[in-house]
Amino acid sequence: MGFFDGLLGGRATDFDSGSAATNSIQLTRRHPQVSLTKQDAATGHLRINLSWRMRTSDFDDNPRSSLFRHPFKALKPPEMLEHGQSMVNVDLDLGCLYELTDGTKGVVQPLGGYLGDVNAPPYIKLSGDDRFGSGSGETMYINLDHRDAIKRLLVFVYIYDQTPAFDRTHAIVTLYPSNGPRIEISLDERHPQARSCAVVHIENVKGELVVRREVKFVYGFQGELDRLYGWGLTWGRGYKTKADR
Repeated sequence: MGFFDGLLGGRATDFDSGSAATNSIQLTRRHPQVSLTKQDAATGHLRINLSWRMRTSDFDDNPRSSLFRHPFKALKPPEMLEHGQSMVNVDLDLGCLYELTDGTKGVVQPLGGYLGDVNAPPYIKLSGDDRFGSGSGETMYINLDHRDAIKRLLVFVYIYDQTPAFDRTHAIVTLYPSNGPRIEISLDERHPQARSCAVVHIENVKGELVVRREVKFVYGFQGELDRLYGWGLTWGRGYKTKADR
């Protein structure tokens, strides 16, 4: 059982993805912001993907003996493998707090099956909950053809029960606009006890869609992110069913 916040609702569907451009923009502390409008990328479906990998060193029962057997191993960088159910119980979940221009507020997330709708408010759809370590990770779609109805969005990631901390994963959130380069945000800061992370804020500023890197780790769950960013929703305990787990 996991102890974190949840809401209800949602159903699944399929989408056309944004173009996978060969070049990319990396949002960092020094360069935290980009305008989708100025990039001519404020239309169509904005695809947001969460992927992560685990360091093999986390699963080496006896690293000292491994180095004795393979002395040159110490000279190599840590090998990275895609996450998988056979390796470890990893479950990072992708979610989004939204506020529309008509004042409607809510959340899209796997917990509670609140997966949203891409063709009706909130114009955000999560394509399901990646529970089995697939290479595609988790993906969310935002319909920017309805950008005038969107006031602000906060994309976040949280850790489900029995999952290693963020500093043991190599998590990346990638935004794929319908036009132009992809936008990457790495969750590579060390916060061993953090359970949630506000990753990126998307705001409609006088008709301009601005993407801003956040990467703010918190030790609670969605309710704490809500309070940090002033969403004002009411949260309760949430659990995943055995079928979902």
